[in-house]
Amino acid sequence: MTDQLVGPAGRIARVRALMEKRGYDAVCVRDEANLRWLTGAQGVFDYTGEFPHAALITADACLLHTDSRYFNSFIEKLPEGTPWKVDMDEMEIPKWVAKHAATARVRVLAVEDDMQVAFYRGIERAAEDLSVALALPLMHHDIQLMRAVKDAEEIELMKHAQSITDAAFQHMLGFIKPGLTEKEIRLELENYMFSHGADALAFGSIVAAGANAANPHAVPSDYVVQKGDFVLMDYGAGYHDYRSDMTRTVCLGEPSAKQREIYDLVRRTHEECAAAVHAGVDGHDIHLLSKKIIGDAGYGAFYGHGLGHGVGIDIHEKPMFGRVSNEVKAGAVITVEPGVYLPGEFGVRLEDFGLVTEDGYEPFTQSPHELQIIDC
Repeated sequence: MTDQLVGPAGRIARVRALMEKRGYDAVCVRDEANLRWLTGAQGVFDYTGEFPHAALITADACLLHTDSRYFNSFIEKLPEGTPWKVDMDEMEIPKWVAKHAATARVRVLAVEDDMQVAFYRGIERAAEDLSVALALPLMHHDIQLMRAVKDAEEIELMKHAQSITDAAFQHMLGFIKPGLTEKEIRLELENYMFSHGADALAFGSIVAAGANAANPHAVPSDYVVQKGDFVLMDYGAGYHDYRSDMTRTVCLGEPSAKQREIYDLVRRTHEECAAAVHAGVDGHDIHLLSKKIIGDAGYGAFYGHGLGHGVGIDIHEKPMFGRVSNEVKAGAVITVEPGVYLPGEFGVRLEDFGLVTEDGYEPFTQSPHELQIIDC
């Protein structure tokens, strides 16, 4: 993370350096998270999966195509001095890409790996119609890999999102009580975040109590929480298109010996794994450490998901603490979230997210790791 790499101008420079290295004449970008990162336009993208935009970056131009629903928002919210030239030309987007590629005499146009096949074929056909020879290599997730290392601006946005998330947890400790449903708890949690600075949810909040908490991605239901239940909350605030992610498990009344055993195991796993994180580690090795700690305690069969994932504009980004080897670099923002889930009984997960440094891991999350017991 160096000063010249901060903000959209630095990000475009990094893309252009990659273009020169790879022999690309231009890159085409459609993914909205990639576009948010490259343009710096806050509060424009709605991540609906419609893919209404396309960008073309060449050695000397940044072209952005949108439609009338978003055009004015881009004009208002692109940063001052932006290099982006925005249009809403009424033509099919693949034809727009091919037209501008032809005008710029592009011969090698790199595209995102997850670009829709129909869109990719549309560029090919449009180039053929223009009698243009155009190679379309995949970028091999290059922009996502760049996004994995956050700059100072991104880190501050996520810290702010987490401050809202932490405040919501403190509020919920005074709100949760027996007799409420999971849905009612979720509603209060989300309302609090929106009324205290969040401009979006990081993702659909998980609130799961009792046996439902044994399902790692449980959908909040009409289950009425009871004394003796663990209540698991996995949620986060969105702020200026960046996200936070945190999980806490609380107990309504004094926990049983088994509940305490599992909570303490998950907490120990979390803290030992977080202490092992530093720049250059293999994310797979950190994941295996979590598997070993929980497995050695006899609960390996009840922990099946990865230990963590990158967070940024998307809630799941690179790098990963999971089954696949990948280097975790300084500047990555990543979760640590081990869990144990006992079907028919209860589940526990403890999740922070924070910054990987040369020497360690600095959580943005400030909520305590101690088991919070709600009097009832």
